This record gives sequence, C-alpha cells and structure tokens, in this order.
Amino acid sequence: MGSCRVLAVVLAFLALLSIAAARRKLLVFLLDGFRFDYIDDKELEALPGFRNIVSMGVKVDYMTPDFPSLSYPNYYTLMTGRHCEVHQMIGNYMWDPKTNVSFDIGVNKESLLPLWWNGSEPLWVTMTKEKKNVFMYYWPGCEVEILGVRPSYCREYFSVPTDKNFADAISDALESFRNGSAEMAAVYYERIDVEGHHYGPSSEQRKSALKEVDKALSNMITQIKSKGLQNDVNVLLFSDHGMTDISWTDKVIELKNYINMSDTIQMKDRGPVVSLWPVPEKHTEIYQKLKVVEHMDVYNIQDIPERFFYKKGKFVSPLTLVAEKGWFIAESRDKLPFWENGTGKREAWQNGWHGYDNELMEMRGIFLAYGPDFRSNYRAPPIRSVDVYNIMCTLAGVQPLPNNGSWDRVECMLRNTAALAPLHQRSSCALALALLSLLAQQIWSL
Repeated sequence: MGSCRVLAVVLAFLALLSIAAARRKLLVFLLDGFRFDYIDDKELEALPGFRNIVSMGVKVDYMTPDFPSLSYPNYYTLMTGRHCEVHQMIGNYMWDPKTNVSFDIGVNKESLLPLWWNGSEPLWVTMTKEKKNVFMYYWPGCEVEILGVRPSYCREYFSVPTDKNFADAISDALESFRNGSAEMAAVYYERIDVEGHHYGPSSEQRKSALKEVDKALSNMITQIKSKGLQNDVNVLLFSDHGMTDISWTDKVIELKNYINMSDTIQMKDRGPVVSLWPVPEKHTEIYQKLKVVEHMDVYNIQDIPERFFYKKGKFVSPLTLVAEKGWFIAESRDKLPFWENGTGKREAWQNGWHGYDNELMEMRGIFLAYGPDFRSNYRAPPIRSVDVYNIMCTLAGVQPLPNNGSWDRVECMLRNTAALAPLHQRSSCALALALLSLLAQQIWSL
C-alpha cells in the first residue's frame, strides 16, 4: 500500500512539472555573426553579463550552422529545425527562374512574397496558430505573412537597430511577460555581425559591440529578478553563424577573368557561395572553365556534397561556386560589396565574412541558455543549428513539426528531461503513466 502512495505522489509531481513548464515564458535572442570563441573562458572574464548566464545555465562548446553559413538560411533553420534544402531558404540572395523574381537579403519588396517563406512553418507561426502570443523585435521575416499567419506583434527590422533599440526591446519583452500579453518573445541583434564584416572578427569595434550586448544582458538579469520572473522565464541566446578574416588585397576571384559573363543568365550573391545560371548551351563550357580556377570548387547540382543538405532546394542554381576559407568570389573587383564608412561614398573594404563550408571552425556559432528548466553551470557538447528548434518547442509547450534536429544532442541541458521531452516523445510516456495511475487505483480499491 505504501508503494502505491509513492507512485501516486510521483505521478502527481510529474504532472505538476509538465503544467509548470508549459506556463513558463520563452525569451530568445538571435545574435547575428556571434562566433563561438567570442565568449571563451578568457573573454568571459571581461563580460559579467555573459559570465553570469554561463554560471546560472548552459553553454555549449559550439554550434555548427547549416550550409551555407549565411544569415537567412540559418534564421529559418533555427526556427524550423530543418536543413536548407527542406525549408527552401537556401541563400541571402535567391532567384526563381519560373517567375523571374529575386530575394535580395530581405530588402526588396519581392523578398516578402510567400514564395520564399512558405517552404516550412517557423515556430512563431505554429505558436500563433495555437493561440499563443509571440512578440518579435527586429527579427527578419516577422513582418511577412507566412502560411497566412503573422506573429502577435512585430517590431520590424531596419538597418541597423541600435544598442538602445536592443535594450528597449528586452525591457518591452519582459514587460509583456509580466503583464501576461506574450508567451514568447524573440529579439534580434545585428551589430556584432556588422562590425565583424566591416573591421574583422578580432577588431576593437566588434569587441565594443559585444560589450554593449553584455551590458544589456546584465540589465536583463536584474529586470527579470525585479519583476519576479526568475522562476517563469527561460532565456536562450544563439547565433546564426561565425565570422572569418578576409583580404581583398590578394584573395579575390574575379569571374570575368575566366568566363564571358554574357554567357550567364543570372548570378546571385558574391563572396564564399555564388549561384550561377549559365545560358543552357554554355553550361558545360562554363563549368569546365571554372573547374580549373584555384581556391574554389564548382558544383553541378547533382555533385553538391550530401553533407551540405543543400542540393535538393528548389532555388538551387545549375552551378554553385564555393570558395576556400578567406577567398572571395565576385564578378569583378569593382562589384565587391564596399561599404560607406563616413566618407559619403561606398568605398571601404570589408574585413570579415561568412558563408563558407559550415564545418569550418570560424563558422561556428554560440548557444547559451538559463532558466528554471535548464541545468546550472553546465558545459554541453557541440550541437547543430537544426537542434535548437526542438528545445524551443519543448519549452513553449508545442508539438514539434517533423524536423532534422536531434533531441539526443540537447536533452542533457535540461533539468527534467522526462517532464520536458518533446510532446511526440512524451505521448507514449503519458499513456504509460496513465495506465500506472489506473493500476494504482485498482490496487487501492482491493
């Protein structure tokens, strides 16, 4: 009889844990271009905000992005748990030959078309469909109607949100939790990526941007406590990719030196990954000419490495060019993406870039988390960007859609993996617990 009562207590306790977890709020940060070693142990000494989060929660060794290690593909991978060839957001720049419509890093009006976004359902759409309010701040794509749905609130992205914008967004998100108006909030920060591009990943400018984020996070920790939310909010911080040094002095591949550009119909992007649509009758000739170019690989669709999980994307071009680390592909030097650095002219060089082979160390990003459902002061082994979705779904209390992520790689981070297992895994467990409960009742009635 005593064992039956113990069983009942355990069952009730697990049920309460599940209910409590479902009621907790989820605050996520996408910190663009944040390389994993920006917060190694030595760097953490000067970053009290990040240091506190690491001591209170979980830090993975690194997170491997999806290929290509660019922003938009990984924005969607993180929010869908799917590889690029599945969710179809395969680049920052895309072209659809059927409609002659382009996606140009989200800035042209055609980038808002469902054509690019309806390939998969991101978490905020799933939550909104389930009547859970999601507030999004500067998150690229939150202004788009995806599968007929928009988030509850979207503070639209502009170039480039300031540190004050970031701090204000955090305060607004926490207030939305306190007053019960949102179940999830998502905040995007871009300056680490911008400064890494302009001045390089080791530059003082990039380090200064990181310190501003650190200040905002220290303030966030204080606000969470002052609002009494420390037992009600799980916080996740992750990046889309890392960053590496580039040199336009000697590491530029000018395509015009190897092929006649008039033999191409379309070229999208420049840098580590370039999409090329040759005139059909010139395809073989262009391929053969580019195949001998040093410091880059050229792939026909069928030859793209399987490990990229890229070749099946419907917007993938007939030829894909992939540069070696540090090399930059462009039509010509005069078409490099110069930037305006206060001179009034777009003539400044870039010193950092990303988009290279996603397995390269410099492309690795971060993942940190803390809150009532996470272990404290825990260093976790590496994960991949496809894995983050399952964690967010679990904490948000929604059924994950089919995805490419691994629960096995992330469950070690959580305090109570039985109560917090993804709903599709939890259903069989719940059935077993229900049967045990019925059995206990039958024993008591004897």
